[in-house]
Amino acid sequence: MSVEMKVPLLDLKAQFASIRDELMPAIESAIESQRFINGPEVGELEKQLAKYTDCEFAVGVSSGTDALIVSLMALGIGAGDEVITTPYTFFATAGSIWRVGAKPVFVDIEPDTFNIEPSKIEAAITERTKAIIPVHLFGQTAEMDPILEIGARRDLVVIEDAAQAIGARYRGRSAGSMGAIGCFSFFPSKNLGGLGDGGMVVTNDEQLGARLMQCRNHGSAPKYYHAWVGGNFRLDTLQAAGLIVKLRYLEGWHKARRRNAARYDELLADIDGVVTPVVLPHNESIYNQYVVRVPRRDACQKFLAERGIGSAIYYPLSLHQQECFATLGYGAGDFPESERAAAETLALPIDPELDDKQVDYVAAVLAEFVGS
Repeated sequence: MSVEMKVPLLDLKAQFASIRDELMPAIESAIESQRFINGPEVGELEKQLAKYTDCEFAVGVSSGTDALIVSLMALGIGAGDEVITTPYTFFATAGSIWRVGAKPVFVDIEPDTFNIEPSKIEAAITERTKAIIPVHLFGQTAEMDPILEIGARRDLVVIEDAAQAIGARYRGRSAGSMGAIGCFSFFPSKNLGGLGDGGMVVTNDEQLGARLMQCRNHGSAPKYYHAWVGGNFRLDTLQAAGLIVKLRYLEGWHKARRRNAARYDELLADIDGVVTPVVLPHNESIYNQYVVRVPRRDACQKFLAERGIGSAIYYPLSLHQQECFATLGYGAGDFPESERAAAETLALPIDPELDDKQVDYVAAVLAEFVGS
């Protein structure tokens, strides 16, 4: 066994080194101001991200998870309500529905994009259904037009979980701008990653924007007066300061990820058993992850690791099979595409700091595994 080079799944230190000279003064300025809560950087980031996502209003919050929770709270969704979503996503999507007292109702995914299958949504709607949360998984938007049509026809609000898709586009429209609310995450591994947890909620509805603003601060307006109960979902000033700097580089990072993805696509195209990501012609993916289907997935991951290559499994167990959701009554076989994706997919290194030699090495080692 030979290890020609190390290829980490994500190299945040390399990204930091490239912007250190801009990032550190911004952080120091925020510290010097001592305005750690609702400092001016928060408002500035909200302004810039509203513009970036083609929305009228943006509200900084404490995490991508809290972006979902505050959205559901602001819409009055809670006990007795049902929310339709996908079982193949990060836990927070369904966990947030559960946290507000509502019931997650799952719909299987498309086998090519891994996003929710719109044609199966209608059958899951009941008299208790209040919302649909499509997830724009791995950096590509869900098929939004039919989802929005169902929402409009059945009087259901659509909340976009765009945690992995800031900057992605669907038929020319920005991820997060199409539903009533869009939710983003600034977890450090995201294309626009913070210095810890952080998130953003966007909307084009002025009243909803005001309610979201209240909700992130205990429902207070004005201070110490509460017409309803919100929570402590504020985005830290330090996070906003760092994200403003990183936002300047985001489109360049997207471009580099697409370049790396295109190189993978070419190198892996003729390898039997490896299925590269499918991006629909009307979509622009930001490749938050580059996820392939591979034979003997777990053995493949071990083979890559032994040769110095990082990888990750997103996600090894569908949400309908998680122990905490046992009372929902789902079981193995209920969502076969989700379960198949959980068993067969593997994320390869895709971050902007990769060079061609590293991408070539990953592809060569993957080909070696499949050939063996």
